[in-house]
Amino acid sequence: MKLLKKMLVMSAMGVLLAATRGYAQAPAAPAPGQKPPATPPAAVAPAPAPTPAPKPPAPFPEGAKFAFIDIQAVASNSAEGKAATAKLDELRKKKNAELLGKNNALKAMQDKLNAGGSVMSDQARGQLEKDIEKAQRDLQFAQQDAQTEVTDMTNQLQGDFQEKLNPVIEQLRTDKGLLMIFSIRDSGVVSAEPGLDLSLEVIKRFDAANKPAPKK
Repeated sequence: MKLLKKMLVMSAMGVLLAATRGYAQAPAAPAPGQKPPATPPAAVAPAPAPTPAPKPPAPFPEGAKFAFIDIQAVASNSAEGKAATAKLDELRKKKNAELLGKNNALKAMQDKLNAGGSVMSDQARGQLEKDIEKAQRDLQFAQQDAQTEVTDMTNQLQGDFQEKLNPVIEQLRTDKGLLMIFSIRDSGVVSAEPGLDLSLEVIKRFDAANKPAPKK
């Protein structure tokens, strides 16, 4: 399931890429008449596009003993996979908002230093520079905390997804009398009979197995 974990990480870690680009560095106060350098704002990285749903299945070859599935397609198009992606997106947006707020506060202090540092008293300028350094450290620590939180949630969701999916795949293998079901993206296969793709059947069974019970 390495591919599933990689996909979840790519979806969630946009917060880390966006926030890292948003780090502001504290410049020295500009000389009189010199235009202060601009600080690039942090940007919210968009989540990657979901994997398209598998094409309608071709007839399963009679007597076949091997089949394959596309785990990424299952993760992108099953109810469980969509729910996991939604949770990661929600966390990503929350962390982006927090990091952007810290970055904007840091930028405001830098702008103040750039605009008036040359006319401030030594004490005022020194205090502002200390505040900027502290804000930079806080932003870096916040980014590290966000990375840890996203990684922890990714690992938890990936484990839960795998635990629920494995019995569905095993039951399908048993029902069809197969010797093995491959993960096509991990197998190194470069060409295969389309009818051997059981991704849609797995998604159908997976959704049915995890469908909430009707309320009484």
